[in-house]
Amino acid sequence: MRKIKVMLLFGTRPEAIKMAPLVIALKKDPRFQTIVTLTAQHREMLDQVLELFSITADYDLNLMQPGQTLSYLTASILNALKPILTAESPDMILVHGDTTTAFSAALSAFYEQIPIGHVEAGLRTKNKYSPYPEEMNRTLIGQLGDLHFSPTLGNRDNLIREDIPKSRIVITGNTVIDALLMTVTDDYHFENPILNAIDFINKRVILLTCHRRENIGKPMDHIFFAMRELVLANPDIEVIFPMHPNPQIAEIAMPLLFDLDRVHILAPLDYGEMSNLIGRAYLVLTDSGGLQEEAPALGKPVVVLRQETERPEAVDAGTVIMGGVDSDNIINITQQLLDDPKAYQAMAHAINPYGDGQASARICAAIADYFKP
Repeated sequence: MRKIKVMLLFGTRPEAIKMAPLVIALKKDPRFQTIVTLTAQHREMLDQVLELFSITADYDLNLMQPGQTLSYLTASILNALKPILTAESPDMILVHGDTTTAFSAALSAFYEQIPIGHVEAGLRTKNKYSPYPEEMNRTLIGQLGDLHFSPTLGNRDNLIREDIPKSRIVITGNTVIDALLMTVTDDYHFENPILNAIDFINKRVILLTCHRRENIGKPMDHIFFAMRELVLANPDIEVIFPMHPNPQIAEIAMPLLFDLDRVHILAPLDYGEMSNLIGRAYLVLTDSGGLQEEAPALGKPVVVLRQETERPEAVDAGTVIMGGVDSDNIINITQQLLDDPKAYQAMAHAINPYGDGQASARICAAIADYFKP
């Protein structure tokens, strides 16, 4: 019986994390021939994930350039993928989420009339500039796609409202939970010496991440000011801030946080370090989308440092709370979680809406079913 040839295309660290368990599942499944193609929209952070999960690329476009624009990246991906898609002629391509890689790869496959499977489909804020450019990337992929793997019922309903046939949508949970459960261990030893020196038992450790384009400027200034005030007001908390390499972030963060000895500003952590850090943290403050899914799976409340979220299921479930980008609001919400054990436990024990770690198996089954004679 002929194997189904599936090509997975990704290029950033978040995509790699969420696609890694799917790559592993497809390669183990005798029904599939699996091809991995990288754009390397991000380079070093992507390579860390590939090494962790022992994934080797069949094609590596290595497109990352300093100061690359969205236009450059989109055009480069389209030009580089055409000969590969022509030569390989896959039965389906799989893209993930909402990156420029995902949109450009989907558009390239559409031009070649290759079916498109969209992993993590149906997330929406309904504000095309927030997050930017992700909201329009995922919306456009939704229109191009042939098979949509939605983490939740709400994601599925978003697609149905956009006239995507219900028969082409499969509710899978999120593959990030698959990846997380493959990575976090009780006896994990951090490679970073600063993390190994943190007293996770007697200190309440806050994991902070902040990198979104729409937060750069005054919103980020408000976020870091709030963190400063929280540290000064609470002598038992320590903040770990793996800082994104974008120099604009350092320009805002350093004047407010650098002089605080209980704020540890680190280089970006690899996925193994980061996921195990989530597992040991007390609380997560973030503008990341993925952390809104990952942290609740480990019983960690999340304060979202954004005006909107495309993950309203987490808000409804009570695993995350919207902190916004106003300093007073962030301080008040975080301080309540620090002061009120009942409020903290209610979030820590809420049921995570993003699945049980079996999303990759469901996606494999759905692809096989799609190609049944």
